[in-house]
Amino acid sequence: MRHSLLPPLAACLIGIGFAAAGCSDADDPTPSTPAASPATPTDAGDGLPIDATAEVSDWEDCPYLDTQWVADTNGQRMTRWGVDKRFGTPACVFWSYPEDPQATVLIRQMPSVEEARAVVDWAAPVEDTELAEFDGWSGGRGVFEDHSVFAVQKDNHAVVVWSNQLQTLKPQLIAQEAIKRLGL
Repeated sequence: MRHSLLPPLAACLIGIGFAAAGCSDADDPTPSTPAASPATPTDAGDGLPIDATAEVSDWEDCPYLDTQWVADTNGQRMTRWGVDKRFGTPACVFWSYPEDPQATVLIRQMPSVEEARAVVDWAAPVEDTELAEFDGWSGGRGVFEDHSVFAVQKDNHAVVVWSNQLQTLKPQLIAQEAIKRLGL
């Protein structure tokens, strides 16, 4: 007489299935919606405070501005330059003969429009500067005791340029060139 192993095997598999189901935690159902994906670095900004300034970490060329173009635009010979890579888009710092930089360029991609505005308000306070607007960008421009500033914001981007020249046209031209070259 022949015996088939199929019925006992099927019963065994069914029993294992029930045992495994009995060991699961019924109070912890599998979520029906997928988990949210983590925010990309561009969504979170660079993680630096609104008032972060450039601190040169690498003595290399600015990736979005030509050094000689900056020297010609700001009106001073260039003696050294470097970048701060803590920012999502590296900050660029340019020197001439004085100890302080002749120009500093910050490009900030912030988590929100409000934070981008806060960067501009920190760099070019409304009470101390004049309105600066072009091509959908808005912010301030001003001359202070030993420098000038041009700071503008559009969407969640903020662009700030300081110059040791006491006229706002020079940092404005540098900011506009950076915006153009970066496609902002």
